[in-house]
Amino acid sequence: MDVSYEKGIGGFFLRTNIDAVESEIESDAEAKIFEGYMSLKPSPFFTVDLGKKTFNWGKGYAWNPVGFLQRPKNPEDPNLPREGFIVASADYIKSFNGPLQTVTITAVLIPVHEDINDDFGEINHVNFAGKLYLLFYDTDIDFMFLTEGSKTSRLGVDFSRTITTNFEIHGEFAFINSFEKKFIDSNGNLFEETFDANSYLGGIRYLTPFDTTFICEYYRNETGFTTSEMNDFFAFVDKGYDVFFDSGDDSHLRRASSFAEKSYGRRNPMRDYLYLRISQKEPFDILYFTPSITWIYNLNDKSYSLSPEFLYTGITNLELRLKAGFIGEDPDTEYGEKKNDYRVEFRVRYYFDAVKVFERIKKNKNS
Repeated sequence: MDVSYEKGIGGFFLRTNIDAVESEIESDAEAKIFEGYMSLKPSPFFTVDLGKKTFNWGKGYAWNPVGFLQRPKNPEDPNLPREGFIVASADYIKSFNGPLQTVTITAVLIPVHEDINDDFGEINHVNFAGKLYLLFYDTDIDFMFLTEGSKTSRLGVDFSRTITTNFEIHGEFAFINSFEKKFIDSNGNLFEETFDANSYLGGIRYLTPFDTTFICEYYRNETGFTTSEMNDFFAFVDKGYDVFFDSGDDSHLRRASSFAEKSYGRRNPMRDYLYLRISQKEPFDILYFTPSITWIYNLNDKSYSLSPEFLYTGITNLELRLKAGFIGEDPDTEYGEKKNDYRVEFRVRYYFDAVKVFERIKKNKNS
């Protein structure tokens, strides 16, 4: 649910989210405030926000290596809302006549303490980040940074350029200073490596004359695991199962679960990926109907996921979506080791104006 209110130079925005999962693997329901912040706009060019806020840095559709201040996207469903962090931020916008049309400067403070943003990184730090946006010769360009604190320092740049009306290219590059990588061998021995990492993304978006949209991206993640490192982890898990079935000792499995939760089990933990999404607007003149298919391919271990989807928006303020997911089943690969072989989900999204609803309720009470 989204709620926003503005009066004078002040404003407030709230976004809540309820996730409910019911399957053979897990059963859970959780309500969270994804965003909730106050906004002050003393002039049309300057804005200050304070509270829980989501940033969307980067031009990539499925991944954002320069998204230093945001939680990772789910590349199988990148448009899902994500929880923000508690921050104080300021934006200054200036417009010009000429090749340089717009400049926006963003400054962000992110406190990290025991009960505030404790999943952002190391606690007891106040982190500073910034972004410079330029609209230059009709090209969107961003330069961003994050100072050392809860995480190591990092720098980034991205761009997006519309070549023709139907063809757009985009890219991102991130430099991560002194990244600390932890990995294990097949016996569960822990190793640490510190290095400077370069991660980047390149992609295109193309709309055909028949309203078919193609989105294709390549993602290189130098902070990810190599094929041999993932194989060592899978071998350690297999040994843990053997020990458990032979003796009932689950210590190896608990150790493997701890590693999976911290790093190996995160989305797309390896280094090289391809993304392709194809969607068709209103095929066969079926109004408000958009089928699509998404393919994510791990170039390192050759595993993949394939997700067909059907979206219908023909009812006012109502969105109906049916989606399935299938994965490559080869063992000891990223997608082959997922908990499920396939999944099917149905989502309903309803939009309404909360202010009008409250006004109507108030009017009915008074009448």
